Amino acid sequence: MSPLSNHDVVILGAGGAGLLCAREAGRRGRKVLVLERNHKAGAKILISGGGRCNFTNLATPSTAYVSRNPHFAKSALSRFTPEDFLALVKAHGVPFHEKKLGQLFCDRSAKDILNLLLEECLGAGVEILLETDIEKVSKDGDQFAVETNRGSFLAASLVVATGGLSLPKVGATALGYEIARQFGLEVVPTAPALDGFRLDPSLLERLKALSGVSLDVVLSCNGASFRENILFTHLGLSGPASLQASLYWKPGTAITIDLLPERNAGDWLADRKREGSKTLLKNELGAFFPKSFAEVFCELQGAPEEPLARIPDRTLRGFGALLNQWTVTPTGTVGYDRAEVTRGGVATEELSSKTMESKKVPGLYFIGEVVDVTGWLGGYNFQWAWASGWAAGQAV
Repeated sequence: MSPLSNHDVVILGAGGAGLLCAREAGRRGRKVLVLERNHKAGAKILISGGGRCNFTNLATPSTAYVSRNPHFAKSALSRFTPEDFLALVKAHGVPFHEKKLGQLFCDRSAKDILNLLLEECLGAGVEILLETDIEKVSKDGDQFAVETNRGSFLAASLVVATGGLSLPKVGATALGYEIARQFGLEVVPTAPALDGFRLDPSLLERLKALSGVSLDVVLSCNGASFRENILFTHLGLSGPASLQASLYWKPGTAITIDLLPERNAGDWLADRKREGSKTLLKNELGAFFPKSFAEVFCELQGAPEEPLARIPDRTLRGFGALLNQWTVTPTGTVGYDRAEVTRGGVATEELSSKTMESKKVPGLYFIGEVVDVTGWLGGYNFQWAWASGWAAGQAV
């Protein structure tokens, strides 16, 4: 390849958003080049969903996304829907299944989704250059210049699809944010999300016997609630409910855990007392919880070590309230090394919701995780990647 190569579109990042955008632009007859720093495309796709890729969700309302502007994602999501991506999946004969709550996974491997995208890009005449480090990005007149370790490239449109900071083991960097700031765009402060919670060491010590225990709960944080499992770990709390809540968590914020969803625990304990139960409180909890959790929770809350029949109603109802509203203040999340996504990013106020183009810099686009739009666990972030990539692909 020549030291200076001209294209209509250069896309930085061969992840989900970048490849979908490339496919769309290529199908419109644009000369498209995708630059990827890794030795293979779609590294995050390949490890997602335990290697099965939760590639979308049957229902992706804008309310399932967190952003400083909660309305921004509506346009792209309404114009490229889960059904649109599913049509591609079916056209390529990729077998899939619904796991739960509308979550769609590959039957075989995440490689099926990556191969689908690569085949589509090949058919659209897209060129993908791997093991390419971006050294400098600039704009001169109507042209963007991208200098790399493999030569320099010119393009009328530059699409930044570099992802966020989560999972650095698959090549995550801050490049996208740096480019945004270079061109004067605001970046909303970032944080790891869809991530487990760390707990205070003193509380962890008291909970250490519960490592590996999973409970079905309703976990609430900053007005958002999720009915899913929590999992006790050696660091604190994980499991789907914890990961979802982390999207709304801020340092110093408490989370509230309803350990007995759909049941008033105080009323239940009072009823058991009236029925004449002579069972110890911790044993009574065995009807709903593993023995280890019942014992640890009773000890943690200083529960009476006597039969229900001898415990005052007021004490029982107070303990019941703790079961329905166990409040814990995490010390942090586990961090970018394990977080599935990055919250925050390029401010949506800087971009067109229709095309993802910068309002300040014509020809500059941001798509996917690098933008301040972050979805729930369960295929929502892939659908944002597809939708935002599609939107930009129609305009570049």
